[in-house]
Amino acid sequence: MEIEMKHSKFKRICVFCGSSPGKKSSYKDAAIELGKELGHHNLFIVLVFHSDSSVMALWVKSFPSIVSRNIDLVYGGGSIGLMGLISQAVFEGGRHVIGVIPKTLMPREITGETVGEVKAVADMHQRKAEMARHSDAFIALPGGYGTLEELLEVITWAQLGIHDKPVGLLNVDGYYNSLLSFIDKAVEEGFINPSARHIIVSAPTPRELVKKMEEYFPRHEIVASKVSWEIEQFGYSPQFDISRHHPSLRRKFAALLYFIAESK
Repeated sequence: MEIEMKHSKFKRICVFCGSSPGKKSSYKDAAIELGKELGHHNLFIVLVFHSDSSVMALWVKSFPSIVSRNIDLVYGGGSIGLMGLISQAVFEGGRHVIGVIPKTLMPREITGETVGEVKAVADMHQRKAEMARHSDAFIALPGGYGTLEELLEVITWAQLGIHDKPVGLLNVDGYYNSLLSFIDKAVEEGFINPSARHIIVSAPTPRELVKKMEEYFPRHEIVASKVSWEIEQFGYSPQFDISRHHPSLRRKFAALLYFIAESK
């Protein structure tokens, strides 16, 4: 029985994951294991004494290997699939859970009772900005289009200098091997700077991944400093009316500015 007590430099980690559990049981196991890795779990210890008061046996009832990191969870707000599993695991571990979900998706992704705090937002752009604003780091579990889109956006934000938070891939059973190979190919072909390849931290287990993220420091050249990402950098002026653009562009622009302002 290995018991390790640690306190993380992260207060909250945002986890991107699917509303589907996936086909392999290992995906579900990884979501629960990550939730336990973030949270704190109580140990129940029973000592059995000899008649002479010496200890005859030590029985510990808990998880096989425990790391108390005391990290809160920020996630997509759903109660189904991997989202439901990790939120429940963190909540049962005594940590705070913040779920951010667009109102339109609430009937689809929330079934039964939710745990923690649920923040309803207007759309997907606001969802991502709100999740990022509350988080000190990001982790992607196996997932589909939505998970990949969220992951790639925060990687891009890091490359641009909008944030300097670690971005982790929980590469369960090699799920993200093809994605990592694609990124390596993009580096080889000159589309991604080699230093920017190090934005992504990956590991096969939650414990190893969180440890590597704790040790992360940016090595890439950013496009612009965080301070530079102000409204003026978008060419905003009284004559510039973003409302003339497509509504989705306007919402994405507003969400990004909101995240930048709140991250200062």
